[in-house]
Amino acid sequence: MRFNFNDLHIFVQAVNSGSFAAAARHLGIPKSTISKRVAELEADLGTRLIHRSSRSFVLTDVGQDFYDHARAAVIEAQAAESVVQRRQAEPAGPVRITASVPVAQFHLAERLPALARAYPKLDLQLHVTDRFVDLVREGFDIAVRSHFAPLPDSDLMQRRMKIERITLVAAPDYLARRGTPERPEDLARHDGLLTGPASRTWHLTDGDGHEVQVTPAARLIADESSVLLRAAAAGLGIACLPETMTAVLVGTEELAMVLPDWTAGSVTSTILTPHRRGQLPAVRVVIDFLAIG
Repeated sequence: MRFNFNDLHIFVQAVNSGSFAAAARHLGIPKSTISKRVAELEADLGTRLIHRSSRSFVLTDVGQDFYDHARAAVIEAQAAESVVQRRQAEPAGPVRITASVPVAQFHLAERLPALARAYPKLDLQLHVTDRFVDLVREGFDIAVRSHFAPLPDSDLMQRRMKIERITLVAAPDYLARRGTPERPEDLARHDGLLTGPASRTWHLTDGDGHEVQVTPAARLIADESSVLLRAAAAGLGIACLPETMTAVLVGTEELAMVLPDWTAGSVTSTILTPHRRGQLPAVRVVIDFLAIG
């Protein structure tokens, strides 16, 4: 059995409107066309769907059942069309993003130009700050935050962007002068580049779940990871830093991995956005682009 999907749509609109005349006005076609299409639909199905007269418009029992399924089919078809239209529509307009200095330098600096090339009608605005930003109050669409512990519950939508290991690195000349640690315990005899006075002890774990705590000599303390990265490259000592941050210098051999089987935990980068802003096509495409990076 075959019938025209347009007839299905017309039938549903006729029932929704309560009369052929009202459906004709809504669809912008003659009333006679509505009547003809419904009649042909009934002929194709081999059953009466509507009892109609000059004064009445009533669904038959089978017509009611058919309408329930036809209405669902029309809704699904409209939803499918909407998905295609949304994907074909080029995202445009301003998208305000806030991120910390390390996130901007090591996660967004390369990604945002690629995003801008892919979607030239986007107006990307990046605000870099290490202070806490209230997205809703300050009018931001997206925040990218790196964190060691799970973020607290909030009304913001969260989407994980990346999880990366925190590893030990040092300059080859430092290791040549001071020796390469072979066990975590050896780190106690080395200079450490630390994130703060309260972080003098490193908690290390290997792939088998063994845990070791070690306290290197504090050579430099800085609460800015980029400073520690440059200090490590300058041969000042050993640093614990996220892999994304050290990858380029390790690749150019300005830094070398130290105890590569051991890590000092992990850091997660998460994309946050207010619920309503996250539904906007321009904001959604930025979130999707960053999340697969």
